[in-house]
Amino acid sequence: MTAASDGTRPVDAVTARVKAVYGGWRRSTPVARMRADWDGLFGHTPAGVAVEPVAVGPLAAEWMRAPGTRRDRAVLYLHGGGFQVGSPLSHRELMAAISAAAGCAVLGLAYRLAPEHRFPAALEDAVAAYGWLRAAGFAPGRLAFAGDSAGGGLALSTLLALRGKGQALPAAAALLSVWTDLTASGESYRTRSAADPIHQRPMIQAMAAQYLGEDGDPMDPLASPLFADPRGLPPLLLQVGDRETVLSDSVAFAERAQAAGVAAELQVYPDMIHVFQQFPRDLPEARAAIAAIGDFLAAHFDKDED
Repeated sequence: MTAASDGTRPVDAVTARVKAVYGGWRRSTPVARMRADWDGLFGHTPAGVAVEPVAVGPLAAEWMRAPGTRRDRAVLYLHGGGFQVGSPLSHRELMAAISAAAGCAVLGLAYRLAPEHRFPAALEDAVAAYGWLRAAGFAPGRLAFAGDSAGGGLALSTLLALRGKGQALPAAAALLSVWTDLTASGESYRTRSAADPIHQRPMIQAMAAQYLGEDGDPMDPLASPLFADPRGLPPLLLQVGDRETVLSDSVAFAERAQAAGVAAELQVYPDMIHVFQQFPRDLPEARAAIAAIGDFLAAHFDKDED
């Protein structure tokens, strides 16, 4: 990792930008402002990428298509943001990069957010979006899931819900800094507390409480996939930074999945922060990780030609 002329490392520079947004929030900050701030931080659309708004039933969504991508394969992307902030806009740059790397279109879903819409609203929306893609003509082998943080956990929950309904599952799923345990019980909340510049256990627990509401159970497998039986899930790629307090969420789930016979690959990136892949213009590690995501997804799509 190369430092700037002033000695600042790229990862520290992007961390400072994220913390500047977090630092402006107070308990009294309206959620609408938080969402606008988050979109403003990440809402960059790369040149040459086609952005097509589309209605997925009652929900807004965006197709992201990098130049030269195929239209017979698609990735359903579920954005992060603690189930309270984030949108297709905040994840355009990341989705565009995944589109280019995987050689296919990416559909970013604006699923319903808490506190207006608590669990299981987001899960219902993700399941419905998969049905919408199937109805649009995409076979399961031509579909994949991807998501970061809360969206990564939502991707896993969606796979579990589809499996419970007896539906055919997509070809694969890529999970970035995935949040699998809403109880925040992993050992990395202790061992990475000093290293993680952004997320600490109280914040994670507060986001979980907002998502679940008073009557929600943080150990519900459809809210916390770590507590689910992962048997029968498709191949998974889990990427996480070594500085993250949610490191254990990826490590523990990968271990459970592997023990259950799931092809789960875990990639831990030294010195990286939460969802570092959102900074491909700044971090070579982000570009390398996105390339690995593209290779993984492309390798698992159905290879039959139309």
